[in-house]
Amino acid sequence: MPEIIVYSNNKIFIKSIGFLSIAFILLLAMPQQSPRAEIRRENAVVSAVKKVSPAVVNISSEYAVRKRTSPFSGFGMDPFFESFFKDFFDPGFERQYKRSSLGSGVIIDGNRGFILTNTHVIAKTGTIRVVLKDEREFEAQIVGADPDSDLAVLRIASKDPLPAIEMGESNDLMIGETVIAIGNPFGFSNTVTTGVISALNRSVRTDKQVFQNFIQTDASINPGNSGGPLLNINGELVGINTAIYAKARGIGFAIPINKAKRIVTDLIRYGEVIQAWIGVTVQNIDTRLAKYLKVPDGKGVLIKEVIKKGPAKTAGIQNGDILLSIGTKKIFSNKEYNVEMRNVAAGDIVKIRILRKDKERVFTVKTAVFPIELAMDLARKLLGIRVEDRSMQKGVVISEISRKSYLFQIGVRTGDVIRQLDEIKITNVKDFQKAIVHYRQKRSVVILLQRGDQGYYITVKL
Repeated sequence: MPEIIVYSNNKIFIKSIGFLSIAFILLLAMPQQSPRAEIRRENAVVSAVKKVSPAVVNISSEYAVRKRTSPFSGFGMDPFFESFFKDFFDPGFERQYKRSSLGSGVIIDGNRGFILTNTHVIAKTGTIRVVLKDEREFEAQIVGADPDSDLAVLRIASKDPLPAIEMGESNDLMIGETVIAIGNPFGFSNTVTTGVISALNRSVRTDKQVFQNFIQTDASINPGNSGGPLLNINGELVGINTAIYAKARGIGFAIPINKAKRIVTDLIRYGEVIQAWIGVTVQNIDTRLAKYLKVPDGKGVLIKEVIKKGPAKTAGIQNGDILLSIGTKKIFSNKEYNVEMRNVAAGDIVKIRILRKDKERVFTVKTAVFPIELAMDLARKLLGIRVEDRSMQKGVVISEISRKSYLFQIGVRTGDVIRQLDEIKITNVKDFQKAIVHYRQKRSVVILLQRGDQGYYITVKL
């Protein structure tokens, strides 16, 4: 072994090489640090939006608004002074404006071009235009609309198949689960907001009616979102965004897709929603009636009439039975009965639980369409009137009226003419029959009554 002298240049060199070798070996032995791992940015929300966005459309429509104005209004005249000249204005002096309605929709059938949206989005429309995410533009036709549910179906014609959304389930939604809203708020196309389901089965009151069984979410839903899709985290359609609670921020509502499916089927098939009928008339059970019938207070509704040859009669249901449930839905009031029947399609088979003489029984009933030939008897029962066609004129004339009816008590008489029931214009007896059947489950209807040259709107409870 050679002698090592520390002050020898050669020996120092040898020692230096040995030290560097050891350091290099130690460096190789040290654990190597891997490059910083990238965080995956495409999460479930991004994937869902990518999947669905092509099926979300922007809906715009133009409709004319006529307004009677002063010929001086364009010159900045104070309205106070205009009032002095109003008698000199030409009564035909009108200006016509065009207003545009903005909303959203979602393609539910790409092969046939069907689009689901809200009725109020296209309610006052003239020409309806639909713009896709890829900027293709189509003119749409209304297939059917249902104001009671605020749902409408449009159709556009395309040579190529269109992107369509995948239907989900709303019956198994969970409070707290993540949802995604896509729409066109304030005209900003394909805007995405996220949130959670805040509550289920909410009732939403508007100026005209109360909507039942809505999904409540804190995902931002602004004007223009109406008609757009509410998605679950898998990008499946679980609701149609439809309303904003004006008194608070961060509260939006959507129509559950399971409720919408039945309505869409009817709108596509018939152009309107066909209400299921089982042929019974029910009434609430108050404390006094419950005591008389010996049933728990507030449990079920009393079947006070079963129509001959109706589905319920055929199934074996009788007058005086207590209706406890339809399917899995327990019924506690006349209102709940009507709501649940609107969720059933004509032709469906339902299980109805009945209480009869302290024993519960289940009957299988196949629902049907209300027979139009019973409409006149229904009008007599609900309104206390009978009507007939007018010769060569629109509307129906009241030919009989019960003295006990509300209409008679407020001054309506035979010879008065009915021109409209709620939103249905009446031109003949067939229109009147159709309207009576359509609105038979409503709490009230508005009647446009004509006497001579004067028209009157009357609200009548049913």
